[in-house]
Amino acid sequence: MKIFARLMSFAKRYRVQFWVATISTILLSIFSAASPVILHWAVDDFTVTKDVNNLLYYTILMLVVLIIQVILQFTFIYYANWVGQHIIRDMRAKIFRNIMQFKMTYFDTNSVGRLVTRVVSDIETIANFFSQGVFMIVSDVLKMLVVIVVMFVINWKLALIAMSVMPILIYATKIFQIAIKATFQDVRNQVANLNGFVQERVTGMKIVQLFNREKIEYKNFMEINDKHKKAHIKTVWYYSIFFPIAEILSSIAIGLIVWFGGLQVIENYSETSSVANGIAQVVKSNGITVGAILGFIQMAQMLFRPLRQIADKFNQLQMGIVAGERVFKVMDTNSFIDKSGTTSANKIKGDITFKDVRFSYVKGEEVLKGVSFEVKKGETVAIVGATGAGKSTIINLISRFYEIDSGTILVDDTPVQDYSIDTLREQVAVVLQDVFLFSDSILNNITLKEETVTKEEVERAAKQIGIHDFIMSLPNGYDYNVKERGAMLSSGQRQLIAFLRAFVSKPSILILDEATSSVDTHSEQMIQYATDEITKDRTSIIIAHRLATIKKADTIIVMDKGVIVEKGNHQELLAKENGYYKNLYDKQFSSDTV
Repeated sequence: MKIFARLMSFAKRYRVQFWVATISTILLSIFSAASPVILHWAVDDFTVTKDVNNLLYYTILMLVVLIIQVILQFTFIYYANWVGQHIIRDMRAKIFRNIMQFKMTYFDTNSVGRLVTRVVSDIETIANFFSQGVFMIVSDVLKMLVVIVVMFVINWKLALIAMSVMPILIYATKIFQIAIKATFQDVRNQVANLNGFVQERVTGMKIVQLFNREKIEYKNFMEINDKHKKAHIKTVWYYSIFFPIAEILSSIAIGLIVWFGGLQVIENYSETSSVANGIAQVVKSNGITVGAILGFIQMAQMLFRPLRQIADKFNQLQMGIVAGERVFKVMDTNSFIDKSGTTSANKIKGDITFKDVRFSYVKGEEVLKGVSFEVKKGETVAIVGATGAGKSTIINLISRFYEIDSGTILVDDTPVQDYSIDTLREQVAVVLQDVFLFSDSILNNITLKEETVTKEEVERAAKQIGIHDFIMSLPNGYDYNVKERGAMLSSGQRQLIAFLRAFVSKPSILILDEATSSVDTHSEQMIQYATDEITKDRTSIIIAHRLATIKKADTIIVMDKGVIVEKGNHQELLAKENGYYKNLYDKQFSSDTV
């Protein structure tokens, strides 16, 4: 009920449309019950009076009722779906906004495929919760209540006979609802598993093919796909049992109406001398006539059809609630970086200080163990060390992708958490080893559609760091579409685009994370030139495996297992006998002369 109430709370913004749909539902239930009543009157009246004019009157009345029903049906369906679509638009916007603000820790431990399922298919299921669930159930229940009242008003005996199978059908519906709830939860889980598996394999298709894992991954896919199929078949199994039972019970009720009503009509006919007097006597004594029987047959169908549909619509409701529970779980996830800082970072100089910083991705497993160092404005500091030493973690902490366990990180003598996170990140540009490019033009990947950055500025910056000619050599130049993740470019070319993207943002602090670790010699030369240009008069932190690229750094910090083991410039570190840096350098350049 909490989830139901929370889903319904999203309809508050659309009260007018919600009430239009609700009122249409109420009126529709009333006018739906009018058709069998008019049929009842028409048959009985024409049978007794043989008045063609009255028959025409009833026919026109039924036509008017039908037209009103059509109008109400249109209004109901349109506004029920209108409300549902607007609500899921709001929910999708809210959950996506939350996801964009989550800490990186959240993405480290949650499958992208599952998040896609929450934002796309689970939200669509919630749309059905409104359009096919709530409104349809209210409509069907009201229709049933009106029909039951009309039945008892016309003839209470036939009404009781029509209702005689209801307890069995209600019990069957309850059993069906309980059974189907668990299967729907299983279906949603299997959908998430399938989405997650496909997303990961498509993203990593190069690895799949390089290691000849097509058959293995296909086999794994078929296992997950088979579980998905079995989950759906289980729902079909329950449907295939419930609906025939509901159909049989409704047919039994109609049969009982015809049997009992027919006996009553025959009995009353035999007690009178004429057909007209007989019908008049029947109407007077117990109200069971041929018209009443026909009306009850139609009302019985109107009574049992919604009940069968309610079971189905209730499942839409259940699926919506299950999907809502999953979506709200993401919405309620408290994995946000603290944004209470109010200091603007727009005018920072670029001094960086780490004081005894400790950090762990997993509680109890420290990655940084009391790291302390300083970077002055305009200096270039290089950080080297073996894989897992904590180099990349440092740059993640400067940009506040993660929160430190203890210690202090200062930018211009101000703790990073005191800065407005938006302005801080505007002043920190990062070029990662694995460059991510969107399926869009080179220009849009550079500016990220920032309207204040013009194409002329981008071209001017590209010329300054020496990559304009490379871009113009591509088809359509700056308008060249690099496709998903920059698949149309080489690793080196993607790195050059990333350098230009960082440069045009005019940051106060520049961070290069192993930007030349996987590029060819020509690209490395271009990147080295670009590096020299964009690091001029700018605080820069360079993380590199290739030690040749950091010889010019003002300070080199050597890390091992989360601690700083050496610090100094290139020559100072090489002068240390058996030093950590010297050993690394000798291994890389054993054939070179220092």
